[in-house]
Amino acid sequence: VQLQASGGGLVQAGGSLRLSCAASGRTFSNNVMGWFRQAPGKEREFVAAISWSGGITYYADSVKGRFTISRDNAENTVYLQMNSLKPEDTAVYYCAATRSIRVPTTSKGYNYWGQGTQVTVSS
Repeated sequence: VQLQASGGGLVQAGGSLRLSCAASGRTFSNNVMGWFRQAPGKEREFVAAISWSGGITYYADSVKGRFTISRDNAENTVYLQMNSLKPEDTAVYYCAATRSIRVPTTSKGYNYWGQGTQVTVSS
């Protein structure tokens, strides 16, 4: 699976962005998908994940109620809608995929990674 993330940019605090992650390959619908982020000088951290069917989602506490993960298996794409953005959301955002039966919330659970897209939130 090859992943291409897009949609990052510069936004003011309180604003919104929608990230997209397009996947190649014919087995996208079998993959659990996740979003992670890494700020300068910090470790990569979990943001959100979604099961292959879309019926199960998990979120980091820091983004609950503000971010929404979704997927369109017909379009081989997973999305991350980010609302009420805060300066502390500034990071490079990565999408990831795995064939795991469960929905991992750590980076070790994912086998495939996109290249990342920069999100910068100004105060």
